[in-house]
Amino acid sequence: MGEKFKEIPLLQQREIEAKVIGPLIRAFSLEFGEERAYEVVRRALKDISREAGKELSEKCGGGLESFKKNCIARWNAGGALESTLKEDSADCCRFDVTRCAFAELYRELGYGDIGSVISCERDAAFLEGFDEDLELVRSKTLMEGGDRCDFCYRKKK
Repeated sequence: MGEKFKEIPLLQQREIEAKVIGPLIRAFSLEFGEERAYEVVRRALKDISREAGKELSEKCGGGLESFKKNCIARWNAGGALESTLKEDSADCCRFDVTRCAFAELYRELGYGDIGSVISCERDAAFLEGFDEDLELVRSKTLMEGGDRCDFCYRKKK
């Protein structure tokens, strides 16, 4: 990001985005159908996220350690996530998120039903841009009604 722009916490950034993109998604869903609207939004947000991951990697370097330091730490800023670390090694970082302020935010704004489209589904694309040698394995999220988000970031085999 340019020097003239102030870095804001990710949770605040997502709130601003949701207030803009949420009504657009609703309008596009009415006009073109939910399935088509979500497909277009997913594609656009994944492209944006992949590019953001690439830009961050160019700035601070790729790899799992850099990802933990520069990405996971930012997501946790301000207590946005409550999590339990399951594994932290040179090859894998695995943790469960048991409280997610992002999910709470989307529900509060009336976008809980599309929160995963707006937020969670970006994660793998961001990681792909950040470092193609890493992968995200996740089977459930709080946003989609799971009892936790089971994140596993690891080096590809």
